[in-house]
Amino acid sequence: MSAAAGGAAGHRPAANPDPLLVACALRIEQAALRSAGRGAAGAHTLLRTGMGPRAAERALTRALERPGMDRAAVLATGFCAGLVPGMHPGDLLVAEETRDPQGAVACTGSALLAEALARAAPGRTVHIGALTGSDHVVRGQERAQLRTTGAIAVDMESAATLRTAARGARRPVAAVRVIVDAPEHELVRIGTVRGGISAFRVLRAVLPAFYEWHRSLLLPRR
Repeated sequence: MSAAAGGAAGHRPAANPDPLLVACALRIEQAALRSAGRGAAGAHTLLRTGMGPRAAERALTRALERPGMDRAAVLATGFCAGLVPGMHPGDLLVAEETRDPQGAVACTGSALLAEALARAAPGRTVHIGALTGSDHVVRGQERAQLRTTGAIAVDMESAATLRTAARGARRPVAAVRVIVDAPEHELVRIGTVRGGISAFRVLRAVLPAFYEWHRSLLLPRR
C-alpha cells in the first residue's frame, strides 16, 4: 500500500527457466528487500511499481514484457492494513486470493508459503485469507465495511499486480504483506513506518521464504 516512483533491480538465476519477480510499491519496502537480498541464498528481480493500482499495472506490464520474463512467478509484497480485530503491526498476511472490483485471482501455494514464513519469522503471527484492493488509504468505517466482504486485509497494489500477472499467461502468483496498522493500531501517517516500526524488520526477514516458495514450484508434482 503506498508511495512513489518505479524501477527494477535484483538478479535472476540464469539456469532457472521460471524466474521470480518480487513487486513492491514503496521506497522503504524496496530498501528492506534490497538489504535482505545481499548475500541471500536465492535470486529474484525486484520491481518497485509506485503507489496505487494503476501504477502497479503499468509497471508490471512493462516488466513482464522483458526477455525471459514470460514465465516468471510473481509475488506482490510490502505493507498492508489489517481488517480483523486482534491483528498487530508486524503480523504477516498470506493471500489465498486477491480481489478488487475487476475480479479475483487465486494465489499459488498459499499454505506452503505460510509455513515458510513462519520459519523465516518465528514468533510472528501469519494470517491466511483474502486480500482486497483499494485505490486509496482505507480507514475507520470503510475498513469495517471491507471486513464484511470476508477480506482480512487491504492494500493498494496486490490485486492489480496479480491480475496483471495472470492476464494472458499461466504463471504462479502470490501476495505476502506485513501488517503496519490494524483496527486497534491505526497509523496516523506512513512516516511512522520510516521511524522504525517492526514491519520493516519483518519484511527484511522473510525474503528467504519467498525463495523457498519459488523453489517449491520447480519440484515435480506427484
